[in-house]
Amino acid sequence: MPDDRILKRIQALVLEEQRLRDAGTVSDADREQLRELEVELDQYWDLLRRRRAYREFGDDPAQAQVRPAKVVEKYEG
Repeated sequence: MPDDRILKRIQALVLEEQRLRDAGTVSDADREQLRELEVELDQYWDLLRRRRAYREFGDDPAQAQVRPAKVVEKYEG
């Protein structure tokens, strides 16, 4: 997935997150959806950073793939 598609996906996720937060009352289902959006955002930001690192060091950025949520979330402290 090219960087521009990754950035478009990130933008779409951010817009959806903002829509849910701006809705006023947040239901349990909304909270769960927000959590899922946050995890997916973390995954795509991680992918973008890793693609840029591959490119910076002369490697093929296509080697970077979306990592599982469990892997990405372990980096949050």
